[in-house]
Amino acid sequence: MAYNVSIEEENKEIAKRYKDLLKGTYQKLSEDDKKLIRKAFDLALEAHSEQRRKSGEPYIYHPIAVAKIVAYEIGLGATSIAAALLHDVVEDTDYTIEDMEQLFGETIARIVHGLTKISNFDHSQDISIQAENFRKMLLTLNDDVRVILIKIADRLHNMQTMDSMPPHKQLKIASETLFIYAPLAHRLGLFNIKTELEDLGLKYTEPEVYNDIVEKLKNESEDRQAYIDSFSNIIRESLDNEGFEYNIKGRTKSIFSIRKKMRKQGVTFDEVYDKFAIRIIYDSSNKNEKFDAWKIYSIVTDNFQPNPSRLRDWITQPKSTGYESLHITVMGPNGKWVEVQIRSERMDEIAEKGYAAHYKYKHGNTKESGLEEWLNRLKDTLENPNMSAVDFVEDFKLNLYSKEIFVFTPKGELKALPKDASALDFAFSIHTQVGMQCRGARVNGKLMPISHVLHSGDQVEILTSSSQKPNVRWLDFVVTARARTRIKTALKEEEKLIAKDGKEILERKLKHLKVTLSEKVVNEMVNHFKLKTSLDLFYRVGVGSIDNKQIKEFVSKRSNAFISFFKNKIKKSSANENIAKEEINQNFDLLVFGNEEERLEYTFGKCCNPIPGDKVFGFITVNEGIKVHKVDCPNAISMQANHAYRILKAKWIDSSRQEFSVILHITGTDKVGLIGQLTRVISNNMNVNIQSINIAGNDGIFEGKITVVVKNNTQLSRLTQSIQKIDGVEKIKRIYQH
Repeated sequence: MAYNVSIEEENKEIAKRYKDLLKGTYQKLSEDDKKLIRKAFDLALEAHSEQRRKSGEPYIYHPIAVAKIVAYEIGLGATSIAAALLHDVVEDTDYTIEDMEQLFGETIARIVHGLTKISNFDHSQDISIQAENFRKMLLTLNDDVRVILIKIADRLHNMQTMDSMPPHKQLKIASETLFIYAPLAHRLGLFNIKTELEDLGLKYTEPEVYNDIVEKLKNESEDRQAYIDSFSNIIRESLDNEGFEYNIKGRTKSIFSIRKKMRKQGVTFDEVYDKFAIRIIYDSSNKNEKFDAWKIYSIVTDNFQPNPSRLRDWITQPKSTGYESLHITVMGPNGKWVEVQIRSERMDEIAEKGYAAHYKYKHGNTKESGLEEWLNRLKDTLENPNMSAVDFVEDFKLNLYSKEIFVFTPKGELKALPKDASALDFAFSIHTQVGMQCRGARVNGKLMPISHVLHSGDQVEILTSSSQKPNVRWLDFVVTARARTRIKTALKEEEKLIAKDGKEILERKLKHLKVTLSEKVVNEMVNHFKLKTSLDLFYRVGVGSIDNKQIKEFVSKRSNAFISFFKNKIKKSSANENIAKEEINQNFDLLVFGNEEERLEYTFGKCCNPIPGDKVFGFITVNEGIKVHKVDCPNAISMQANHAYRILKAKWIDSSRQEFSVILHITGTDKVGLIGQLTRVISNNMNVNIQSINIAGNDGIFEGKITVVVKNNTQLSRLTQSIQKIDGVEKIKRIYQH
């Protein structure tokens, strides 16, 4: 739509917008403040008089709008309002920073200079433009944090008025907003601005999705309001009786948040149940503020059943953004879960205005808040002039999400992982196959094992091998759900292959003992070995934990007609309905200690009486050896706090799955390709892993040591027999370490 307004109408509109700017500022303005703002406005009006926006409107509309966001939504004072009006003057006109300093003083000049620096970044640089822009913005923190706050206001107004831009520019600016400005607004406690930036970002990056959600929210608005009214009516009487002055309102979940939830949980719009929350804002003195919050909590939970796992107390421990509120989820009318947010008017101001309100209410309190600590840490990082733009992004993200780490791929792409994630977690985050074949990692250029714990800023390159396969120990050091699920699935598939081989082995061994493998025999063997399914039996035969001797014992007992008859009688009723299930169960029959999973002598603590499968730890007593306690034992906290050095890591395992390191000493005649043949035989033999190999040749004779990981003696016996068959191997024996 073409812009067509007369100069006279424009001048009236400019005057009207300027008056609106001064009407309802968050901070009270003195006469001197108003004079300063007027002076800045007059200069900006004159400097931009020849400029127009893409829409055809006078350019001055933009600085006035930015100043209004700074004054109303961020809540800054006269200095910031004046700087906002002047923020494009130096960049777009003939005025210089020196002129700004002469006319408005050092502070405003410094802020305007900071804003000009952010805008004039070099597009031709090879580094990511987003990261470079971000770095320049953070560098201004050394000048004044107000620079960033005004820049966020500038970005918000640009996002609000992007309709006249070509689509490719809309997409670029929207993507940059979601990447940099929305998280930054969040970190500075500007919740409303963050929400609007995210929603507008979605409008231009996924317009169809955005419009669809907007339309659906619009259609639901009447039902939503009716629900909020019915909820409010139930608790209003109780709140009135207690003499509270309060306001109850609904807060609709942002469009961006709804989209994020739909994508994350793989659900439709209708399946997102928490599309709005109910907010109770009460008037209270500083002294009674916390007490009143819990009093209102009590009134709400007297009327509605709370979900105890969904209580969030950010009043006792505010967020590092300065955010304070009490959040509870209750079963509201019509059997719907609804979130209720309880906060005082002061808390609400901090939630809405963030940074500015935080300082308004500080009242000389010397205790540093999380927000100030974050700003100070951020300033510390700026002292390193050689830090790359990507490092700035990493540090920002690290402090923004303290329970996350951010690591880089070899190409410099940023990957977010939970704290304490290992190199193997990183491998699975790239691709399942990369995780499955991961054999090591190069972290910041150094070779590291797959169990290496990553830290923010690490650059990680994954090393793979087509012969690598997951093993059960991997589950000890991965923390991501993705990695754990993929590893467990792979292990189950591997176990089924072993069970298939085990079935064939069992069939041959029973045939040799004149017994035919039938459903009845399998059932008897499962009961005999106290297992649950036929696959449990076949798997244990496959790995050798049920060996020849045990099979012979079973057959000899079975041949005794009386015992067989008696057994059938008492077990008929439990013909094991699970026997045909396609699963292999863990039988927690062995307790091991320490990282090396050693078998040690122990007794159970009588205070908690652990049973197989419980999460436990060992405690080294003075006279009674190792006592095993449950992790939630009543005495656990006391023992761990007062005698941490006597705590021993412990866990229940399935003995058929335990692995042991064994050193084999091998000698023989040196031949070309012998080592390759050795490693092939070992890795192909029931997927035995090689921990280390050290072989040396001298005058046609070789000698060496190989450390392998095996599950039991049967597997070791098979392995040594296979190695013995290699041409050139003369002698192989196991070495015992003392």
